[in-house]
Amino acid sequence: MKMTDEYKKEKVIEISGSAPSKCMKCGKCSASCPNFDNMDIKPHQFVSYVLDGRVDELMESVTLFKCLSCMACVERCPRNVKPGKLIDAARQLLIRQKDKNYLLADSVPEMCKDEDVPQQLLVSAFRRYKR
Repeated sequence: MKMTDEYKKEKVIEISGSAPSKCMKCGKCSASCPNFDNMDIKPHQFVSYVLDGRVDELMESVTLFKCLSCMACVERCPRNVKPGKLIDAARQLLIRQKDKNYLLADSVPEMCKDEDVPQQLLVSAFRRYKR
């Protein structure tokens, strides 16, 4: 199935449980990010990209795997937008594009052998699909 930009946007929002339209661009999320300097798309910008339906750009960004998943941005957000969860959801969508809708614990050791699979992707996917 070919995913449209609108479908990707909706899926990222659904997976994250976030409300990106509530963002008031205060920048507290980016200011609290310990890895801010290493990101090409900052947490507050990530929210805008999702709203604009530019999910493909997010999935190709350095930020997707530079995010430490510490959720400091989620804690600091005064509007409960959850930018860190949006980033995590974009990682999930990346897995789903590869037709792997579920990550089983038994498949993690095999995936760890692939040097092209970032650890953050495995952690976020496992977090999402362990339920």
